Amino acid sequence: MTINPDLQGRSYPAAEVYDVGREKIREFARAVKATHPAHFDVEAAKALGHTDLVAPPTFAIIIAQRADAQLIEDPDAGIDFTRVVHADQRFIHHRPIFAGDRLVAELHVDGVRAMGGGAMITTRAEIFALTDGGAEPREAVATTTSSILVRGEGQ
Repeated sequence: MTINPDLQGRSYPAAEVYDVGREKIREFARAVKATHPAHFDVEAAKALGHTDLVAPPTFAIIIAQRADAQLIEDPDAGIDFTRVVHADQRFIHHRPIFAGDRLVAELHVDGVRAMGGGAMITTRAEIFALTDGGAEPREAVATTTSSILVRGEGQ
């Protein structure tokens, strides 16, 4: 199946809420070898003026990949995940991610470019923290941009 060129400009709404827990932050920090005490100790984080544990900057990938899954699983996209090579990932942080945050991400397909028998797809996930316990208002947390190469048959 070929990649649908009409994907460009498509958006996927915010899906399930991701609840950021202290232990999730600690586990992620250990996994990426982030050693700052603010990732592990609430008092160390509060001493820096934060409300709770602070996630390492790349923690945003967890929420972004959940949003990316909507595209990958969309039958109209024509993406065979076994043929995907991750090409690029970038983060813009609007504020840190803290334990206790309730995060959602909207996914936008910013580019689809044919490359040989495959395609390069660029997506942008806008990550928001839900405030006041509901879907609105939302506070911008991070913007992630990702590029994947979907190899064509025989590549």
